[in-house]
Amino acid sequence: MRAETARPHLSAAFLATQDDPYPAYAQLRERGPLSRAELGQWLVTGHSLVSTLLREGRLESRMPPEYTRITLGDGPGAEFLDRIVLTRTPPDHTRLRRFIGRALGTPVARRLTGHIGAAADALLDPALERGTLDVVTDLAVPLPVGVVCDLIGIPAVDRPEVLTRVISLAKVFDAANLTPADLHDINAALPWLHDYLGELLATRRDEPGGPTLAGMYWEESATDRLSVADFVDNMLFLFHAGFETTMGLVSNGVAALLAHPDQLRRLRADPGLVPTAVEEFLRYDAPIQNVIRVAREPVEVEGVKIRAGRTVLLLLGAANRDATVFADAERLDVGRDPNPHLGFGGGLHHCLGTAMARLMSVIVFERLVRTVEILGPAGPPVRRRHASLRSYDQLPLLVRPR
Repeated sequence: MRAETARPHLSAAFLATQDDPYPAYAQLRERGPLSRAELGQWLVTGHSLVSTLLREGRLESRMPPEYTRITLGDGPGAEFLDRIVLTRTPPDHTRLRRFIGRALGTPVARRLTGHIGAAADALLDPALERGTLDVVTDLAVPLPVGVVCDLIGIPAVDRPEVLTRVISLAKVFDAANLTPADLHDINAALPWLHDYLGELLATRRDEPGGPTLAGMYWEESATDRLSVADFVDNMLFLFHAGFETTMGLVSNGVAALLAHPDQLRRLRADPGLVPTAVEEFLRYDAPIQNVIRVAREPVEVEGVKIRAGRTVLLLLGAANRDATVFADAERLDVGRDPNPHLGFGGGLHHCLGTAMARLMSVIVFERLVRTVEILGPAGPPVRRRHASLRSYDQLPLLVRPR
């Protein structure tokens, strides 16, 4: 195919700022599965091609060192990005992913089902008593944050300070929009978090194989040479993966149901549809809208040669509305099955928190459809602005018990 020159308003930067990027995605798909964007970047929108390129070994997730230096300088933030599992290649990636997978995988998620349900109830009960619920600040953030803190073994008294620092650190994943103040916050948060988690790890040295990740570390490090630095940096990444995806999935899903009251009524009439509804929320308004890849060597895609060093933006949000794969793709359908969405990415770097995010979201939506009557908005929703993640900062509702 012949790739067209992208119009300026269909740049990656533009797509990241939109309350509703889906009309722009539709325009891009009409022009073909591959489009040229600004600064030599390529945008990929078709479901089949996105799925293929997620698994293309010549495309890697690690940005060139020159880009990292421009956006983050030579401080702790740049060093952190170099050490996390997202940017590592095998065999380091395999070793780190195996460890994190043990922490977030399906067996652990199933074991935590009762605990997560009790935590969700404890968050919803006060909201129902006062008659207002901010889906984000009252539920979609504190639930996954609490679960991740439990997994790592962070005492309750330390959690507010740890969370504040982790939120500052999370700005490193939106490097294109960093301000000097953001960079200062990142580089101040990292040394504090390293000291804190390093000390926490030391206190668990006599508990190899214990119930927390710190205990698991001492068991793993004896056989797999997992360094303290590897553990600390990837536990910090675990915070990001653990709450960002769930926050977006829950808040986007609630917003979608409010915009489609017929589908909310359908769920209330048949709560058994909640698991398929969660998959549809991942398709319809994915919390991870895009992932970036860099060509390690020249790659031919759709008859176009992408040169080494060029960036390729795989638009998961666009692929999930591809009408060649999804019937009536622009419609929310909580009973959609099958649903081969790409909401969690795919390939070597697919989202680490999939099992935990699915479980927490199913538990949340089961409770919302069974026990909460939504009376209407309690204030204006506030969309979050991020280059690759889609969620809300605020989603306030008037509620009462059903």
